Amino acid sequence: MGEVGRLIVRAPNWLGDAVMAIPAMAAVRRTFEGRAIVLAAASSIAPLFEERTPARPDEILTIDPARERRQLRDARADAILLLPNSFGSAWIARRSGIAERWGYRGAGRGWLLTRSAPRPRGAVHQVQYYLELVRALDIGIAAERDARPRIDPQPATLEKADAILANAGLSSADTIVGFAPGAAYGHAKQWPPRRVAELIAELARRGAAAALVGAGADRDTGRAIESSLPPGTRVANLIGRTSLRQLVGVVARCAAFVSNDSGAMHIAAAVGVPLTALFGPTDERATAPAGRADVILRDVFCRPCMLRECPIDHRCMKRIEVDAVLQSVLGHLA
Repeated sequence: MGEVGRLIVRAPNWLGDAVMAIPAMAAVRRTFEGRAIVLAAASSIAPLFEERTPARPDEILTIDPARERRQLRDARADAILLLPNSFGSAWIARRSGIAERWGYRGAGRGWLLTRSAPRPRGAVHQVQYYLELVRALDIGIAAERDARPRIDPQPATLEKADAILANAGLSSADTIVGFAPGAAYGHAKQWPPRRVAELIAELARRGAAAALVGAGADRDTGRAIESSLPPGTRVANLIGRTSLRQLVGVVARCAAFVSNDSGAMHIAAAVGVPLTALFGPTDERATAPAGRADVILRDVFCRPCMLRECPIDHRCMKRIEVDAVLQSVLGHLA
């Protein structure tokens, strides 16, 4: 391996994975201090790293899938660290002409890499999965084993969040409980909207207001929740109405947060908001949030199935009772 003065770190393509990769990126940053780190990420991920994180890239390269090979070539890097595991990411990196290409072997891409490591076996949390990669590459990266993702919103991000919440009728004087009721992965990860509405109503009786957040694809879920609420319930439906950075700011203004296994869940954990995380078909051993979090799940025979849609009766999520989630949230608020 030659001298690396300029390194591209190719971020994962899913929001939750990108958050969980922050400790590994931070380890790279410490090792390559004084040298240029370019974070290359999809447009849906890149803005996250404009907030303050231990990853601290010198440059952010927003990837256009149609031009990624040219963008990587024009970045003129000596090496690229591939956090995505796909064959395609390694193929594009090689075709871009980057001399050193580092990543996990697998998916038939080992021959495309100049330095590689075998993927860990068994159930490994994603934070450790990325940390193990940078350790196993044997290039002198010291990674903390107990590290967790951290995001510190910029002051301008918080100011924008305050304005968004104020426009929705909420203020800094309110006790706001955030909810991420959707899930990009599939409906199987969603706690039923009617249960979310019941929980919001119970919290409203105790003086708390609610803020719903999520992507545009979750709008139907937000409407279903709103239509099930008693009249006069204080709720700000911001689903599909925030950018990624605005989402970070809104989450940071919450006193507690309730989420399915999703990118918003990992943002809440990284920002440091007390969190109640609901797990159904996905494996909490791999993606449980770090920090102050209660993970609620039900031990049914078919989980974790990792399916996007439930082929039977969705028992893993339907058996999570409103009262169990309510007690968790009240504990956080206390």
